[in-house]
Amino acid sequence: MQEQGPEMEIVHLLRAVTVELGLHSARFANRNDMHPTDVRALIALMDASRAGEELTAGRLGAELGLNSAGTTALVDRLERAGHVRRVRGERDRRQVVVRIEERAVELGRSFFGPLIGRAVELLGDCDERERAAIRRFLGGVRDAAAEARD
Repeated sequence: MQEQGPEMEIVHLLRAVTVELGLHSARFANRNDMHPTDVRALIALMDASRAGEELTAGRLGAELGLNSAGTTALVDRLERAGHVRRVRGERDRRQVVVRIEERAVELGRSFFGPLIGRAVELLGDCDERERAAIRRFLGGVRDAAAEARD
């Protein structure tokens, strides 16, 4: 068993935060008759939109670790619920991309907004050096988790 030091205390705290965020996301999915993968898909689509990227169904499925049939079922389900739509790509009109609808963004904002607001408030209490350390740490953990997945 690893020693319990200040680093492990932070690792355990990160694990607890991850669990709480997962439970919060599951409550959102449950309240809105969604599967947890639906929520992950909407987050991926919002992140892509914020980055100015377009996601095809295939690329969305790859990001979520779904096969082709699972991806089609997911996009069909989200489209029927009015959360996404399939449209021609702006950069390549031959491609069909999945675009998140503003209705889905607003639904997420109404549920997650207070939590996001509190996180922003907490970060506002940090100076730039502290925010840089937090950013570096979280980015490193994200990269480590992605490497472990691959």
